[in-house]
Parts: sequence; structure tokens; C-alpha cells
Amino acid sequence: MRNLKTLKGVAAVGLSGLALAGEVNGAATAWVLVSTALVFLMTPALAFFYGGLVRSKNALNTMMMSFAALGFVGVGWALLGYSLAFAEGTPWLGGLGHALLKGVGLEAKGEIPHLLFMAFQGTFAIITAALLTGALVERMRFPALLLFLSLWGLLVYAPIAHWVWGGGFLGALGALDFAGGTVVHINAGIAALVGALVLGARKDYGRQAILPHNVPFTLLGAALLWLGWFGFNGGSALSSGGLAALAFVNTLLAPAATLVVWALLDLLRTGKATAVGLATAIIVGLVAITPAAGFVSPLSALVLGAVSAFPSYFFLLWRPRTKLDDSLDVFGAHGLAGITGALLTGVLAEEAWGGAKGLLFGNPGQLGVQALAVAVAVVYSALGTFLLLKLTGLFTPLRAHPKEEGLGLDVSQHGEEAYASGEGAILVLSEATPPALKPLGGKA
Repeated sequence: MRNLKTLKGVAAVGLSGLALAGEVNGAATAWVLVSTALVFLMTPALAFFYGGLVRSKNALNTMMMSFAALGFVGVGWALLGYSLAFAEGTPWLGGLGHALLKGVGLEAKGEIPHLLFMAFQGTFAIITAALLTGALVERMRFPALLLFLSLWGLLVYAPIAHWVWGGGFLGALGALDFAGGTVVHINAGIAALVGALVLGARKDYGRQAILPHNVPFTLLGAALLWLGWFGFNGGSALSSGGLAALAFVNTLLAPAATLVVWALLDLLRTGKATAVGLATAIIVGLVAITPAAGFVSPLSALVLGAVSAFPSYFFLLWRPRTKLDDSLDVFGAHGLAGITGALLTGVLAEEAWGGAKGLLFGNPGQLGVQALAVAVAVVYSALGTFLLLKLTGLFTPLRAHPKEEGLGLDVSQHGEEAYASGEGAILVLSEATPPALKPLGGKA
């Protein structure tokens, strides 16, 4: 009898859940569930992409920067960030209506459960914070990074997301950003640029060649990022219909065009196409199509991908000649490509495909709106990042000691090594570890 009552209780709970989700579209929910998992995968993929580009003594620390965002930014998003971005509020900031996930349940948000929408958007906040760390590698202390990323996700990412997607003033003006060109890539790229300037260059920058230690890691990361990006852009349709298909196909075509143009530029310039170059080209093309993915035709996506190769390619050639140590070229690959894509969205958007018109299709004002959104994101991200880095520095030093940089941040920050020869290349001892005893009656 007790078992029968239990079964009835379980059934009642299940039926109540179905009632809550009564307006939810099953196909759309399935697609966004898959897309959320794909976008989540992008952060570990970024860890491999970045980890392969640094020296072996900093590989774990670099990868840990991305993995840390999964927790510190993810928890902050659930507790407060989602509310600041998407709860009802002012044109400038969301309210506290969804703080601690209040009112975020199985009720429909469009065609999917509200809870799923929150999780999908959370994966965007996480990857955005992880992206900017590429400019801070090999010199930022890990405790400082944790504090900075936690604050940045709440005070820089969430407001910009609100302005564009959460009912804020940029969305009301008609700014087009299908999946995060402004919110994610321009934001992260500008933050990376400011971070590199505040921290200063690595101690070896400009003195010796700083070469990638594992290019296959970088290629693996690029491949997994491209895979995840199908969910990033396709999932942003928040349904499983034609709009998702358009964004999905454009995510295939644009980076392919960027890769072709990048390879040809390399061959014309040096006679060799590099693996790191092609991996970078893939990312540049993916970034550029992100704001336009659901607004342009497939042929326009090819054009956008091809054009976006040029500013990033030549910037990445110029940057190493300067004192700017944006270590993994986050601004060139994300910030600049994001700006290019956002502006080209205002040129190539076509009503027949995505319901919006750009300059080439009779609406020159759209380009102006796009430029305004870019400018606002650049200014706010730069100012917010600068202030948060300075605030973080009041509580804990930002920069590792030069001796720690020389040893490598894997050992100095984590007490681990990515690679060990024999029984271990470096013995890590705590300060409390007693000295080794000498053998009795003779020399060691």
C-alpha cells in the first residue's frame, strides 16, 4: 500500500511538471538542450586551443583559466547575473526579480522552459569570460583571476547582455546581434586588450621567441570550438525551425571562406600556410558570422567570412611589432573580427532571410545603429574592465613575481606540471615540509 501511494505521488509530481511545461515546444526544447551542451563544450575546447599556444610550463595554468570560468562565472550567473541581464528592469540594467533563480522554472520562455533559457544564456556568459583570459596568460596570478572573472561576469557581461538581448536600450534601437558579436566577442576582445595593457608584457616578451608548445592541441581546440559553435549560433534561434537551419548553415560557410582567404594570404606572403594560422582563421570566421548568422543569406555569409579575414590577418601581423602583449591575440581574433561582423551585419542583413534589412537592401540606418552598438560596447567594456582590474588589485596582487614567471605558472600557481620527464622534473615542496633527514653514520 505504501508503494502504491509513492507511485501516485511520483505520478502527481510528473503531471504537475507537464502542466508547467504545457506551452513548451518539444522539438525546440530538444534542440536547445543539445545546443546548450554544445556551447558548454566550447569552454573546455577553448582551454585546448589556448593551452597549445603557450609554453609547456604554463599549459595547465592557461587551461585552468578557462575551466575556472565554468564554476566561478557559472555560479555567479545563476545567483545574480541572469537576473541583471534578463529580469524586468530599466533600459540600463535588469532588476533582481530572478536573483537566486526566483521565478525561473519550467514555465515557457518562448518555446522552451525558462530554466533551459537561463542555462543556455549562462554558457554564453562563461565562454565570454574565458575568452578574455587569452590576453592574461603566463603572468596573472590565479587568485586574482578568480576574483576578477567573478566580478566581470556580473558587472560587465550582464549589463551588455541586458542592453542587447534583455530589453535594454540597444535592443530597443534595433541593434542586430543574433548570437553575440557585440555581447560576447567585442566585449571579450576589448576586455582582453585592456587586461594586457594593465598587466603589462610578459618578462620574456620581445626578448626571445615565445612559441606554441603543442600545435595539435590548438587544432583540436579549433575543431571542437567549430562544433560547439553550431549550437552557439544555431541554438540562438531558440527553436528548431528554419531560422536555426539558416544560422547552422551560415556557421559552416563563413569560417570556411575565412580559412580559404587566410591560407591564400599566407601562401602569397610566405609560400607556407601554417596550422596556427588556419586554426586562427576558423575562429575569426566564426566570430564574424556570429552577429549575422540569422540575418544574412548563405552567399552573404561566404562574403562576410572572406572579408573578415583581412582586418584580423593584417592586425595579427602588426601587433607583435608593438609593445602590446595580447598574448594569444584575443583582440585581433575576437574583438576586431566581432567589430567587422557587427558592422557587416548592418550591410548584408536581408529581410527575406532573417526579417531585417541592411544597407545593401534599402536600410542604410541599420549600419549606423550597428556602429553605435559597437561603440557603446567598446567604451563600457574598456572602462568596466579597467576599474575591476584595479579593484581586484586592491585585494590581491594581479601579477606573478618574475621568478614565478620564469619557473612557470603551472608550478607556482597550482603545484603541478603538464608534462614530467621520468619521475618528475620539479619537486614541489610546501614551506611547512621538513628538510630531508641525512642518513646515519655517513654521507648521503
